[in-house]
Amino acid sequence: MIALSLAEIADITGGRPHDIPDPSVRITGPVVIDSRQVEAGSLFAAFAGEHVDGHDYAERAVASGAAAVLAARPVGVPAIVVADVEKALGALARAVVERLGTDVVALTGSAGKTSTKDLIAQVLQAHAPTVWTPGSLNNEIGLPLTALRATEETRHLVLEMGARGIGHIEYLTGLTPPRIGLVLNVGTAHIGEFGGREQIAQAKGELVEALPSAAEGGVAVLNADDPLVRAMSARTKARTVLFGEADDAGVRATEVRMTPAGQPSFTLHTPTGCGEVTLRLYGEHHVSNALAAAAVAHVLGMSVEEIATALSEAGTLSRWRMEVTERADGVTIVNDAYNANPESMRAALRALAAMGGTARADGGRTWAVLGPMAELGDASLAEHDAVGRLAVRLNVSKLVAVGGREASWLQLGAYNEGSWGEESVVVSDAQAAIDLLRRELRPGDVVLVKASRSVGLERVALALLAGGGEVADR
Repeated sequence: MIALSLAEIADITGGRPHDIPDPSVRITGPVVIDSRQVEAGSLFAAFAGEHVDGHDYAERAVASGAAAVLAARPVGVPAIVVADVEKALGALARAVVERLGTDVVALTGSAGKTSTKDLIAQVLQAHAPTVWTPGSLNNEIGLPLTALRATEETRHLVLEMGARGIGHIEYLTGLTPPRIGLVLNVGTAHIGEFGGREQIAQAKGELVEALPSAAEGGVAVLNADDPLVRAMSARTKARTVLFGEADDAGVRATEVRMTPAGQPSFTLHTPTGCGEVTLRLYGEHHVSNALAAAAVAHVLGMSVEEIATALSEAGTLSRWRMEVTERADGVTIVNDAYNANPESMRAALRALAAMGGTARADGGRTWAVLGPMAELGDASLAEHDAVGRLAVRLNVSKLVAVGGREASWLQLGAYNEGSWGEESVVVSDAQAAIDLLRRELRPGDVVLVKASRSVGLERVALALLAGGGEVADR
């Protein structure tokens, strides 16, 4: 963060200095919400959570080097006491971004946000100093924490924005107003909370509504292949740039093909020329993500040669998202267990099928170890059934459905598609899946592990890679 005095922070947040002997002391370290992450000169923001109250760790934070605490009440150490710590953190983030004048790129979508954000970050970092959202810290707390990592050297600030209801993205854009807004897609993630895809589109479109006008430099980057996203061009004053495989997309892909390992390759077209891209990521769905990143980079002035090179060199920054690891015995584990929704589940299965082409030629099999997809509401049965059906259509060798009624729905879909016998199985939990796989896996097999975050199915992938022992409690 740029260096600010405690007096300046109190003024920005509307806070009251408490037990601060010298208000001119500056915050020179990061803003953190975990006392274990404190560095010299940090500002520790104390949040009262469901299980842990950060105010109880204020003394530890200061003893570890924090210059002060942003708190909702006096804590016995130097603090700026505010009415609402979350709102104060947001106000501080907005003030810092406005002072820096950094280009803010915000993105949202139902699927692929984090993978695309990671691609954008790596491409832009090749161009100029860039700060981006770590992992999926895309909410009312994670977003300002990311923005506060920006310094005077930061040229690009890339912020992932999540939404669990109407008005959420509008609130986030108020914290860090973007100049460039990217909408990837409108799918069915959280459809149980939103009520339908039209409501999801309404929420995602709040991003483009927040952009400045074209005359002021605002740019909306929209997926030409998603009708609900394309239609958002009517909701913004900003200039629109389309990406996708549609003929009228300004940034598009042609000659899309897959390498034997399951990595996509394509010709990238931009208004300034063409370039060849072969991604290090797995799955054809990453072509759209890469085009989105290319469109943002084009808007920010990168050449097609720079973009193509950076995309071809980019890897996975966030854990448990199509992490591909080959064991010493020749078994390949694909850990995509960070989260799941119908769109991302289908994309992961198609990636598994592509990777399995080589495996089957060598006598290996493909395994889909799938858990529940959360927050689908009344659509849950149909969506799980559809995923089970797709696994059969893609000729996945073995479906292992983990846990509860959703697992039975996955298997039901496989049965309804004509898969019988031992091609699919329901197991009670992650440990049962591990036990089964340890007995059955053989060299050349490829194993995909995927479920919603709440399921914690990454334990299966981690245990298989660790090779032995029980799964640790979450």
